Amino acid sequence: MKRVVVFGTTGSGKSWLAEKLAAERGLRVVELDALYWGKDWEPAPLELFRHRVECEISEGEWVVVGIYGQVRDLTWRAADTLIWLDLPLPLVMWRLFWRTLRRAWTKEDLWGTGNRESFVRTFFSRNSILLWALKTHAKNRKRFSVECANYGAGRQVIRLQSPREIDRFLAAA
Repeated sequence: MKRVVVFGTTGSGKSWLAEKLAAERGLRVVELDALYWGKDWEPAPLELFRHRVECEISEGEWVVVGIYGQVRDLTWRAADTLIWLDLPLPLVMWRLFWRTLRRAWTKEDLWGTGNRESFVRTFFSRNSILLWALKTHAKNRKRFSVECANYGAGRQVIRLQSPREIDRFLAAA
């Protein structure tokens, strides 16, 4: 496991797992969100986003966090291991709620972009990350299953479906 992609639905714990795995294995963490989002939640143009990702994964050992469709061909082709966090929706929502609440309260700067979670955006907006998670969880589960079957060939694919499985995986890593 030298080039790893950790993916899953919003709030599944991708960054947390990537940090743990990186610390255990001496890998560099590549946060796709940090490469995609600019100031004021402005997305990077596609060519720039792909260039940033190519630069980050071209050399060395790493763990990529995320599954942006625009760069999946780059990250998955270069990876030797795919780790899918496929946790139940109630657990994801619980964790996402508390993470978002903490970030909004502390005004945490996300990925050095100046972007921050806000109470208004989280609880009273169509752009709510909580609403996004509710809308996409089931769709992502189906999509990721198909993508692993179609594009995971030649790579180790690890599907973790509970906190217990994640703990066992980390203990063995």
